[in-house]
Amino acid sequence: MTKPTLHLAFAAAAVLLLVTSGSLPARPMPERILFDDFGHQDVAQLARRGWTVRTRAGGPGAHAASWSAANVALVPDPLRPGNRLLRLTARTDGTPFGTSQAEVATAARVFGEGTYAARVRFSDEPVTGPVGDRVVQTFFGICKLARPLDPDYSEIDFEYLPNGGWGRHGPTLLATSWETYSEEPPVERMTTTPRATSHAGWHVYAIQVAGGAVRYFVDGRRVAAHGGRYYPEGSMAVSFNLWFQRDGLVASRTSRAYTQDVDWVFHQAGVALTPQEVDAKVAALRRGRVRFRDGVS
Repeated sequence: MTKPTLHLAFAAAAVLLLVTSGSLPARPMPERILFDDFGHQDVAQLARRGWTVRTRAGGPGAHAASWSAANVALVPDPLRPGNRLLRLTARTDGTPFGTSQAEVATAARVFGEGTYAARVRFSDEPVTGPVGDRVVQTFFGICKLARPLDPDYSEIDFEYLPNGGWGRHGPTLLATSWETYSEEPPVERMTTTPRATSHAGWHVYAIQVAGGAVRYFVDGRRVAAHGGRYYPEGSMAVSFNLWFQRDGLVASRTSRAYTQDVDWVFHQAGVALTPQEVDAKVAALRRGRVRFRDGVS
């Protein structure tokens, strides 16, 4: 054996010894992050990157209302040149059959413990038409209900009711954690924390799911905490939707439309980040010109 070959043999043996003895530093695991700032060219590209636009009939919402792909768009941000927004629109002429709603969700239901956050613009009034419809504007995580009262069901919601509803009057933000439910007969097993004030305009909504507790934050301030049987058990999709409550349409045949905008959405799996840490990570991604990253699905 020549000397160079001998040296290589000794080096290989030394590396093997270090690996088997655990002396080499462990390679850090990559962060499992989903980030999307919705700078997609169009809704077709949105779909190619793992989002689904709902067209399937059914609840929630006004009876006989539809879910329309035409109600989802990517639009320029009027306040930030070069930025784009995901826009959801819900329309109605005051009749269930004249009502269409909007929903966008990740195709993958792989999101569990970790931190969820989104910068969202809710609104108190329609962009056209009369006010007063009981509309619901949302950011949430949800898994599929396998059967009525499925014990493995999971759902964590921010729901904004600008015109009240469900026994509440006036603008109300609900932070809600679900154990399970049944549509027929109707059974709801959940806990909710209301904030009876307007949330119109841009806000950052964040949810921590960790250590047996679900913590909800608005602009860095904790507004709710739930645990026990309401802690998520199944893997969820990340979703946004905009819809009208059943029997919540005002008695007017004048057409009206509500909009909800999303600037960005973020999730980091397995880590409970503070809202300040979320802000820092999103700012770093944007400085690095990262428009989309999926290290979770």
